[in-house]
Amino acid sequence: MAPDLIADPETDPTATYAVDPALVRRLARRVVAGPRAEQHTSHTPLTGAPLATLPLSTAADVVMAVDAARTAQRSWARTPMELRERIFLRYHDLVLERQVQLLDTVQLESGKTRLQAFEEVADVALVARHYARSAAAYLRPRRRGGLFPVLTQSVEHHHPRGVVGIVSPWNYPLSLAITDAIPALMAGNAVVLRPDLQASLTALQGVQLLTEAGLPESVLQVVLGDGPTVGQAVVDLADYVCFTGSTATGRRVATSVASRLTGFSLELGGKNSMYVAEDASLDKAVEGAVRACFSSAGQLCISVERLLVHESVADEFTRRFVAAVKAMRLGADLAYGVDMGSLVSAAQLARVTAHVDDARAKGARVLTGGRPRPDLGPYFYEPTVLEGVSAAMDLRDDETFGPVVAIYRVQTDEEAVRFANDTDYGLNAAVYTRDVARGRRIAAGIQAGTVNVNEGYAAAWGSVAAPMGGMKQSGMGRRHGAEGILKYTESQNVTAQYLLPVAPPRGVSDETYARLLTGALRALKAMGRR
Repeated sequence: MAPDLIADPETDPTATYAVDPALVRRLARRVVAGPRAEQHTSHTPLTGAPLATLPLSTAADVVMAVDAARTAQRSWARTPMELRERIFLRYHDLVLERQVQLLDTVQLESGKTRLQAFEEVADVALVARHYARSAAAYLRPRRRGGLFPVLTQSVEHHHPRGVVGIVSPWNYPLSLAITDAIPALMAGNAVVLRPDLQASLTALQGVQLLTEAGLPESVLQVVLGDGPTVGQAVVDLADYVCFTGSTATGRRVATSVASRLTGFSLELGGKNSMYVAEDASLDKAVEGAVRACFSSAGQLCISVERLLVHESVADEFTRRFVAAVKAMRLGADLAYGVDMGSLVSAAQLARVTAHVDDARAKGARVLTGGRPRPDLGPYFYEPTVLEGVSAAMDLRDDETFGPVVAIYRVQTDEEAVRFANDTDYGLNAAVYTRDVARGRRIAAGIQAGTVNVNEGYAAAWGSVAAPMGGMKQSGMGRRHGAEGILKYTESQNVTAQYLLPVAPPRGVSDETYARLLTGALRALKAMGRR
C-alpha cells in the first residue's frame, strides 16, 4: 500500500515518519559525525512525508573518516583474497534475503516503482558475485614480455591506491552507493562514502549489510552532508575519487582532483537515443521503449530521451507507443504492479515542466502526458511523448532527466547515427532491428559507452563483466569488468635482469654492442616477437 498522505508534511513537525525511527537511529551510528552534529530530515517524494532524520558531518569529520579509513586499509590490504571473496558472496545472499526492507527504502527515498527498485537489488547482487569471483583473476600478477627473451623477466602487479572517495547521487540510492565500493574494497582499498542526502538511508542500509557479511566497519566510512562542503572534502582528501552526477559538477570534481595529480572516474549526464529500424519488431520496440524512457520516471543517466524511428514505420510505431504510454499505471504503492512512480523533488518537477512547456510554446506537439499529477503525489508528472521538437527547444539537446521523450523521423541508418551523435553526451544508446549483425554495425558508429541491441539499457548495464561508462561529456573511466576494479589500483612493473646487464659487457666496445643489438632487434622482429 502507499504511504499515507498528509496535509503539509514538509512543515508539520507532528507528521509520522515513513521509516521506523529506531531503525534510523541504528543506521545513524555508522555516520561519522560529532555528538552535537546538525540534523537533517529527508522527505519521501511519494507523499512528501518526513522520512528520516540523520546527523550531518562536517569537513573536520571527513578528515577523521579518511584518517580512520587509511589506518584500517593497511590491515585490510593484507586480508587474503579468499576471505574477501567469502565476505562479498555472503553479502550477495544478504542483499537478496533482506530485499523487502531494501525495496521499501529505495522506493521511499527515490520515488521509483517496486520493480525498478528491484533492479537495484539485483544489480548489487550481480556486482558482488562478479567481483567476489573475478577479482583474484583481475588482480593477479602477470608476466609480461621483457627487453631480452629469457634474460629479462617482467611481472605486472596491482596495488590498492589507499582510500577511495565515492560521491554518489540520489537517483539510484542503493546501486550507485554500493556497486562502486565493491570493487574498490575487493582490490584492498578502504572507502569513504558520501551518498546524496536524499539517498542516505538506503546507502546506510547497504553498508550495514556489508558489516553483517563480515566487512570490518572501519574499512568503509560514511559521511553525510552537502556537495560543496562534505562532498568537496572527500574529493580533496581521497587517494582516488569516483563521482556520479551532473556534467557541470563532474567538471569541477575533475579540476579539483587533477590539481592534486590524483586519479578519478566520472559518470555524468546523457542525452540517449534509441533507433527503431524499419525491420524491427514493433511489439518489442514499443515495450522496450516504454521501459527505456520511463524507468525510474526517466531519472536514469542511461534513460532514452530521443526516439529515432525509420520513417517507413514511424506512423505505426508512434500509434502503438503512444497507446502503451497512455496505458501506464502511475502510483506510490510500495508493492509490485505500478509502471511509473514519482520524480524525486520539486526541483526535478520544475525542470521537467519547464522543458515540456518550452517545447510546447515553440511549436512541439504533445502526443500524451505533459502535465503534473498532484492528485497522485507532490512530484508526479505524466509520462510524456512529443514530436515536432526542434533545435530551438531546450529538451532537444539538454538532458531532461524525467519522463519525457521526443520522437524524430529518420530515413536511413546513417541519418539515425548522425542524429544519435549530435549531442555533447555519449553515455548510452539502443538499436532495434531483427538483424543483430546489422544492429552491431549501427552500434559501432554511435559515440556512446554502451549500446544495446534490442534492449533499451538493462542488457548492457547488467552485463557487469563488460565495461560501462561515457564518452565525450558523459564522463571518464569505466565501472564494471576489469576496468571497474583496475582503476582502483596502481600498476607496478617489477623486472629482473639475468646474466647480462643492459649495457656493453666488459671488453665489448660501445660500437660493437650497438651492432650486435641491431642484429638482435632485427632477428626478434623476423621471429614475430612482440
